Order: sequence, then C-alpha cells, then structure tokens
Amino acid sequence: MKLYLDSCCYNRPYDDQTQERIHLEAEAVLAIISKTKENNDEIIGSAALDFELQQITDNEKQEKVEDFYEQAIDRKVEYSNAIFERVKELSKQTNIRTLDRFHLCFAENAGVDILLTTDDKFEKACLKLNLNMKIINPLDFLMEAIRNEYNN
Repeated sequence: MKLYLDSCCYNRPYDDQTQERIHLEAEAVLAIISKTKENNDEIIGSAALDFELQQITDNEKQEKVEDFYEQAIDRKVEYSNAIFERVKELSKQTNIRTLDRFHLCFAENAGVDILLTTDDKFEKACLKLNLNMKIINPLDFLMEAIRNEYNN
C-alpha cells in the first residue's frame, strides 16, 4: 500500500496536544507511520510537502516537523509537467485550495492508495472528485484498519 500524508498530518504531533482531537489525530499519525514501516508499505513525499513545510514560521517547530517528515517518507515525487497540467485541470473542477490540489496531484502521480489529511473541508471536497485513491482523516483510517484487522 502507498500512503501520502499532507502537511497537516506531519504537523499534528507538534500542534497543541491539549485539544483532544489534535492529540488523537497525532497519535493516529504516529501509529500509521509505525505500522506502515512494519508492513513495508510506502509513504510518499513530494516537492509540494517540502514547500509547505518550509512555510512554518516557528523555526523550532519547522525543524522538528521537517525531520519527522524526512524520517517518515520512503521516496519523494518531484514536480513534473504532468502534475502541473493535472493541477490546472482540477482548478477548473473544484475550489480546493491550490496547495491541496498539488498534494492530490502528487499523490495521484505516485499511484497512492490513501491520502491522509486532518483538513475536513479538503476531505469533503475530494468526495466530489473522481479519484483513484481514498482521502481520509488519519484517525478514521486507523479505526478502519483496526476494524478490518479485528474482523479477519
């Protein structure tokens, strides 16, 4: 299985953990990455993630998030004309914010099965698109995986 985590997922362990949802999502991200490594599944990074993580204004947090990201990913997809063309195509179909369209296109280009995001609006907007991957919150994904494991 191939996974792509958007930047909010890499930020989650370094966000304010006093909020229950953020804490649970952070734990889910950590568990998913750990299980992915155990299963020899693949986590895909991208030039879009590199760019977005460089925009973190807190230098200490940025360094931690970038280190976490670099340790998590197995390979990185670079910009290509095909990705740019797909971003343009999606911009005509949806009002998903530009960076999220790039995340979608990088994930598509890499043949990703699952794109994880903690952004509810992004996840909901993706439901209206005809995509060959599932876009889901890491906590929901982890719960599905646990249910599937339990039922097998």
